[in-house]
Amino acid sequence: MRAVTLRPALLAFAVVSVCTAHAQSPAQPASDGAKTLATVRVHGRSEPSRAVETLQQARMRLDQRAGATGLIDAEAYRDRRVGTLTDALGYAAGVFVQPRFGAEEARLSIRGSGLQRIFHGRGLELLQDGSPLNLADGGFDFQAVEPLSARYIEVYRGANALEFGAATLGGAINFVSPTGYDAAPLTVRAEAGHFGYRRGQIAVAGVSGRADGYLSLSGLRQDGYRDHAEQENYRLFANAGYRFSDSLDGRVYLTHVDTRSALPGNLTRAESRRDPRLAAPGNIALNQRRDYRLDRVAGKLAWSPSPGDTLTLSAYYADKSLDHPIFQVLRQDSRDYGIDLRWRGESQWLGLRNVLIVGAAVAQGDTDDERYFNIAGHAGAPSNRFDQRARNSKLYAENQTWLNPQWVVSVGAQALRSQRRSRDLLIAGARDESFDADYSGISPKLGLRHVIDEHAQLYANLSRSLEPPSFGELSGGPGITPVDKQRADSGEIGLRLNGDALSLDVALYRARVKGELLSLSDGNGNPLGTINAGRTLHQGIELGLGWKFAGDFTLSANYLYNDFRFDGDRVHGDNDLAGVPPQQLRAELRWQPDPRLYIAPSVEWTPQDYYIDHANSFKAPGYTIAGLRVGGPIASQWSWFADARNLADKKWIASTNVIADARGLDGRNFLPGDGRAVYFGVEWRKD
Repeated sequence: MRAVTLRPALLAFAVVSVCTAHAQSPAQPASDGAKTLATVRVHGRSEPSRAVETLQQARMRLDQRAGATGLIDAEAYRDRRVGTLTDALGYAAGVFVQPRFGAEEARLSIRGSGLQRIFHGRGLELLQDGSPLNLADGGFDFQAVEPLSARYIEVYRGANALEFGAATLGGAINFVSPTGYDAAPLTVRAEAGHFGYRRGQIAVAGVSGRADGYLSLSGLRQDGYRDHAEQENYRLFANAGYRFSDSLDGRVYLTHVDTRSALPGNLTRAESRRDPRLAAPGNIALNQRRDYRLDRVAGKLAWSPSPGDTLTLSAYYADKSLDHPIFQVLRQDSRDYGIDLRWRGESQWLGLRNVLIVGAAVAQGDTDDERYFNIAGHAGAPSNRFDQRARNSKLYAENQTWLNPQWVVSVGAQALRSQRRSRDLLIAGARDESFDADYSGISPKLGLRHVIDEHAQLYANLSRSLEPPSFGELSGGPGITPVDKQRADSGEIGLRLNGDALSLDVALYRARVKGELLSLSDGNGNPLGTINAGRTLHQGIELGLGWKFAGDFTLSANYLYNDFRFDGDRVHGDNDLAGVPPQQLRAELRWQPDPRLYIAPSVEWTPQDYYIDHANSFKAPGYTIAGLRVGGPIASQWSWFADARNLADKKWIASTNVIADARGLDGRNFLPGDGRAVYFGVEWRKD
């Protein structure tokens, strides 16, 4: 692998911004890495930035949603290996996340969103500090996220992210960065373990007068459990803020990501049982890889003319480069940029409390998509080339009205217009594969919330979602597959309980989807590529639990019941939709008999086999794997952990392809999970 060089201008700006602030900041208490409760650090006499909410403010806002939301304190996962999004999101209620081969590429889905995608996600809005990480066509890259550089993570399931203009089936996940006000002045972290795993982070933060800043540098290197699964990733995340006046705050965010990943590919079920360490022969022969670079800058201005009223202007620009030898060599250069203007105001209407959110957002992405014949991982003769443009325009509004202290009604809608344009710059044969497609629609929402007491509330809502196809659905294969937008009408009811000893998040949902983007076959089993299915049904139960009992014990659990199926399809009838198990449970019991030591056994359980094809002819096996973590603080500044996974060294399937019809045959559609491994970590935070 070639050495990775951070761009000098980007690095210099971030280092100077943060270190200048840090040099003049007073000392502050370090947070205990073993605690899950937040510690708010205030430097000097300055107040935290109005452009970024504290963890407590974010929790209060999320609890006011008439729908399913969740908040993950980053301190809750820093006491384990943090190598994939599963480590950060695995216990988030309603989130299905599974690494493909112990790597950052994952299956990430909420309520069956982006069900077709087993890599390069779709169906969710992925945000960093409220600005989109998605490309303008709707796709997103998992490598753009660094969980260690988040202060907390907001999860909006279903139609509950309207305050960010999101109206997809799955919802949105927002990674909120630390600032100089809530991060330790200096953090150093190291992780190491099986399969050549090495990971490190150094972060600095501080406040100087009206300015504050934060900078994180992290790197990862691993050989991987399987052959041809090496990874090498480097990331820089930085932000700096300035308080211009008592009512105006500004913040700038910088990101540099450089990742290199070999792809071991899929095995048959028989091969996975026999030797799950193998790589697919074709992946080795073609040296299949995914090498990715991202440079991103974003800015935010927050103006608060009066208490409870905030006008926020956000903008971003992202420059992405992808070198991706697979069946062909794909080389893509993308430039995405967007702007969002959002008003949040509190007022009294007819004596009733109101919170109104109104916003407008515009995003555009331009991609130069070059394709070459793959000659042992090298680009051969060109096979195709596209000039692609995606554009989105959104208007959104939502109003909450407190009918009385116990009952709150919420009404909102998103209006969306999207364009997908592609120009074929290398016409092979007589067919010009250029196209122009426009998509538009309105997604309304009606919600009701009942506040039982300060710790408990019930909610219900009805909503519509709309998702235009990405270029992956339109031109991701050997030819163009013109498809329409995907729509869904959804309803949910739920209970949210946040007590000192017990927290409970349970939601029941049902979504009737029209035109779901799926790869299907005709009545004779012939593949049709990605098309709009007829009617499909997504329904299920989401359960998140946190229970402190007997003084020293804490039980954490995330349970999913997924019932995804066709609804009277002329070919597939009422078959199950492929790719996601009907049930999944992640649970951990943490025992902390002493402040300096915790012991936490865990289990991941998928009790049923599940189909890998929509024809329901072949299944992936269920599994049960167990783990154990121990660790705790050392003195006041150090903490450590040992994280053992898959203790019984089970052979299990972490993820599968999602195909139209396996014809009952055992093809290469399975991605084995990692074998037994132990990881060690240590973290030091300066007081």
